[in-house]
Amino acid sequence: MSSVKSRREQYAEATRAALLEAATRRFAEHGFAGTALDQVAADIRVTRGAVYHHFTSKTALFQAVFEELETETIRRVAGAAAAGTDPWSAAVAALEAFLERCCDPVYGRLVWQEAPLALGWKLWRECEERYAYGLIEGILRTLMDHGDAVPLPLEPMTRVTFSVFGAAGVALAEAPEEDKPRVRAEFADVIGHLLDGVRRR
Repeated sequence: MSSVKSRREQYAEATRAALLEAATRRFAEHGFAGTALDQVAADIRVTRGAVYHHFTSKTALFQAVFEELETETIRRVAGAAAAGTDPWSAAVAALEAFLERCCDPVYGRLVWQEAPLALGWKLWRECEERYAYGLIEGILRTLMDHGDAVPLPLEPMTRVTFSVFGAAGVALAEAPEEDKPRVRAEFADVIGHLLDGVRRR
């Protein structure tokens, strides 16, 4: 069977990508409540029906935007960790990459401010755990397996670390643009000291 995509499939993929791009811009500028599907459709000159062909609702469209943002974030954080020369430097690099990502105004607003409202608290937490929780758990497990961290119970340690990272994300999302470098540095310092507390010398 031919693996070459038909023109219709290519058009459908291009339309979906354009909708996600337009929706990301709209949600970031006007918020979830202030964005209408008609506006997103008009931005790329398609009908509202074309939007529903790809997404069953505005919430489904927002979730797709959210998942794209988080997929890219995990890629960046994992890439930074992979460049570390040892497990501890990898963990520090992952922290820095995460905080840098949270300084992005689009990511900050959509993931930390709009998503709990758009998706509801329960679904938002489930999505966050699906993307971030596993990565944090893997980094902590590696630290413990290599003897770089005190062998504490992994599940509670992961949840505590996950919550701390979430607090940093919210704080950076809420900080005025001119204050973000200071807030980022403060959280990097605090989280670094917290992690240093479980480091095995």
